[in-house]
Amino acid sequence: MSDVGSEDFDDDQGYLGEYEGDRNEAGERHGVGRAVLPNGDTYQGMYENGKRSGQGTYRFKNGARYIGEYYQNLKHGQGIFYYPDGSKYDGSWVDDQRQGHGLYTYPNQDTYEGEWVHHQRNGQGIYHYNDTGSRYMGTWVMGKMESAGEFIHQNHRYQGNFLNNNPSGPGKYVFEIGCEQHGEYLQVDQDRGDAEEDETVSTMVLKWKPKAVTGLSLWTPAKDPSSDGEGLASADEKGGSKPPTPET
Repeated sequence: MSDVGSEDFDDDQGYLGEYEGDRNEAGERHGVGRAVLPNGDTYQGMYENGKRSGQGTYRFKNGARYIGEYYQNLKHGQGIFYYPDGSKYDGSWVDDQRQGHGLYTYPNQDTYEGEWVHHQRNGQGIYHYNDTGSRYMGTWVMGKMESAGEFIHQNHRYQGNFLNNNPSGPGKYVFEIGCEQHGEYLQVDQDRGDAEEDETVSTMVLKWKPKAVTGLSLWTPAKDPSSDGEGLASADEKGGSKPPTPET
């Protein structure tokens, strides 16, 4: 669903819905007011020269609502958005998009807290899986786990590098019993026989290649996002699902 306000829904026809509140000398909505929009949405809060600006509450007719700051009719600043599916975003907005630091709670009660850019998880953040208790701490690029990160489970953790939500390259498993297993994740071909003779379907799968078992050592995330400093265990290995895409 869209979380964009609709006060300009019928602006070209000169009708902006019902309004009750303050106005400036030019007759524009200015100050505190309440509007019922042509599509049934409502807004109550601050206006400046005809635009939603300042603190306000926007209620969508589908049950969603936004409580927070506006600038020039756009969500801008700090605010909370309650989605119809039960999810919620509490954090920073820029030009009507989740951007900056924020906490998103998904319908299954998974949570992500960290940096956002253009509605996408982007930068440093922590994703917590409600059903397993596992969590990922690390780098995100446009909604996907990329570069350095750490997956923490009940009795072990994985530290390494990963690409496109999957582990990639060198990494290590750290176990509570006091040892580490070093190795690397590789993409290998897995052939599957097809119904037609002399035809083989090949698919790429991830394979963990162990190299050594050692005592515990200090792990430092890589500073360069393209380096081999960190990674991630796959969804099957960690016992949880991949993060769902936030509703927009």
